[in-house]
Amino acid sequence: MPRRETDVPAARFLVVLDADSTLIQDEAIELLAQESGSSAQVAEVTERAMRGELDFAESLRERVATLQGISDAVFARVSGRMRPTPGAAELVETVHDAGGRVGVVSGGFHELLDPVAERLGVDVWRANRLVVSEGRVTGQVDGDIVDAEEKAATLRAWAQQAGVPLRCTIAIGDGANDLRMMAIAGLSVAFNAKPAVRDAADVALDRVDLSDVLPLLGLRG
Repeated sequence: MPRRETDVPAARFLVVLDADSTLIQDEAIELLAQESGSSAQVAEVTERAMRGELDFAESLRERVATLQGISDAVFARVSGRMRPTPGAAELVETVHDAGGRVGVVSGGFHELLDPVAERLGVDVWRANRLVVSEGRVTGQVDGDIVDAEEKAATLRAWAQQAGVPLRCTIAIGDGANDLRMMAIAGLSVAFNAKPAVRDAADVALDRVDLSDVLPLLGLRG
């Protein structure tokens, strides 16, 4: 589990990443949909969201509803298939060596993100939780959805808890759901990103390798 905030001394800087298509190469909801046989329905909802017919929270709830009835045993199997993005481990290790912290805030799911974040040595992370009853996914999300506003609020809270001013925070993301946290960070990095995100970011990286973030932090020539 994430480390308790009170157990960690003040950091020099804070790097906060999105998860799907940023920290990892996959989209969590799509992997779960493959297990439930609902890939087509999930793709249709995603397309409606991209057309602006649904906001993120609405689209997530509709996509999660298609997972109703699958066994919670799929979580371990799907999490094991999730592929960290090249350079992810190097980024985390180098940031730690330089006195920084790494957080991940995701519109995906704790059930899949937790093992990956632990393996990579991420300091703190936040995602949505799926409701499970009697070993089966109910098709509902537990509590508030981690949307764009929640991502920004999480970055701000982690920075305060770590004793890091916002000017010393770095937000890395790929989609519209990341724009709010990128807007308040000291440095925003579009990674593997949609055109609107690239246009809004301070820096856009073309290569899908998170170690390319390190020169932006002065941690590699």
